[in-house]
Amino acid sequence: MTRPTSGAGRFAPSPSADLHIGNLRTAVLAWLFARSTGRGFMMRVEDLDDRTHYDVAERQLTDLAAIGVTWDDQPQWQSRQHERYDAAIFQLAGRGLTYECYCSRRDILSAPRAPHAPEGAYPGTCRELTDSERAAKREGGRPPALRLRADTGEYTVTDLVHGSYTGVVDDFVLRRGDGVPAYNLAVVVDDAQSGIDQVVRGDDLLSSSPRQAYLADLLGYPQPVYAHVPLVVNAEGKRLAKRDGAVTLAELGVSPAFALITESLGWPAADMTELLALFNPDQLPPEPWVYQPV
Repeated sequence: MTRPTSGAGRFAPSPSADLHIGNLRTAVLAWLFARSTGRGFMMRVEDLDDRTHYDVAERQLTDLAAIGVTWDDQPQWQSRQHERYDAAIFQLAGRGLTYECYCSRRDILSAPRAPHAPEGAYPGTCRELTDSERAAKREGGRPPALRLRADTGEYTVTDLVHGSYTGVVDDFVLRRGDGVPAYNLAVVVDDAQSGIDQVVRGDDLLSSSPRQAYLADLLGYPQPVYAHVPLVVNAEGKRLAKRDGAVTLAELGVSPAFALITESLGWPAADMTELLALFNPDQLPPEPWVYQPV
């Protein structure tokens, strides 16, 4: 499977809380997928949200380095990349592919939608507002979000773990009402402009990949190779959280945490070099790993 390439993989934590063992396991897998195919590896701090904190980001980077996840070049910080997001929006707007949206989350959830449309998919309420209707909305004082004017309802991606996957593409948000670039825009622009051609992340994000791949296509970016890996869950089958006991590196210790991660993958190893020699993506456990607190 090893194939030298000039591209890169990445890990992109959001610094809202210390990384737990599930996040660390995903980071290890992202590193393994990249290094085993001759790719570089990059670190991106997704700090656009106002719930993120610099000190948390620094701890996250320290923890990743402690377990042996190495990266090339300096970490990128999304909060410093607004010009590239603005440029992408400018391109889309110039092609008539954006529009203002004045809907609240409650408006979207309560709006009638087409049969079989998924919960939360945008029903197009503001898509065809007239100039006078839009002006009236502006007078209401609610800052508008900016949405993509999509010309398809679904898009198909190929995933190394899940195979062919077709998901919903709606008129998703590109920029929030408070002016912050939305995740689906930022991640696509950052990956393309940083040379990321392999995206390995938790499979809870699989459903977002069709939107992102579609947007990449609109912007003229190549579609990355996707691999959405199983999550770590608690005994109840829910996503791991602080309430599930000792879950962070500080609580577990570096060596015990690394041992847990490698054993959960089926490749017990002393360090990342040994783990890389054992790694075989075709043998990746397909089910979530149920974490039992130590």
